Amino acid sequence: MNGNKIRYREFTMEQGQAAKESNRSSKSSPVSASERRRSAGRKGSKVAQKDKRRKLVDATMRRYGHSTYALIETLHTVQEAYGYLDDDNLKYVAHSLRVPLSKVYGVATFYHFFTLKPQGDHTAVVCTGTACYIKGVPAIMKAFKKNFDVEPGETTADGKLSLLTARCIGSCGLAPAMVYDGEIAGMQEPEDIVSKVRAMIRNGN
Repeated sequence: MNGNKIRYREFTMEQGQAAKESNRSSKSSPVSASERRRSAGRKGSKVAQKDKRRKLVDATMRRYGHSTYALIETLHTVQEAYGYLDDDNLKYVAHSLRVPLSKVYGVATFYHFFTLKPQGDHTAVVCTGTACYIKGVPAIMKAFKKNFDVEPGETTADGKLSLLTARCIGSCGLAPAMVYDGEIAGMQEPEDIVSKVRAMIRNGN
């Protein structure tokens, strides 16, 4: 009988201890899920107020009704506003459009016109389509490496030039073709390219 009382007492003590721990746990996280969401929203609003570029991104998503189909257009806006697609903005877009972050990264890395790295002051894009490749892309790449110490996907140490590649820019009749700061130039020889890029960096245009 006494043994039963002792076991009963131990049992009730365990229940009491569990109840105390439960209370402490609830007190340590008094913020409800809805409050956390409102807080995150307020923080997001403050970020948007500080960074006008984020407003441009928001405007694009609003224009498409925050549809998942707005993903590519939104990424274009991010890149135009920030110069490249950084992690924070990719996460922001994924959250805002309710798209898995893996899908956002997949789109950002699939299309050659998106870049995940900060760009230099100037960009040189080498078309690597079949026609351009046959007519001199390897020699062009060697010229960039030799004269500017940069390889495809990289930016020079001084941040002046980014070397990019494109699968095809649709100017096969001008092969080998290049794009200097958004302007297409055809029938480019390595010597011409080096002179053009040096002038572009020197003159800032």
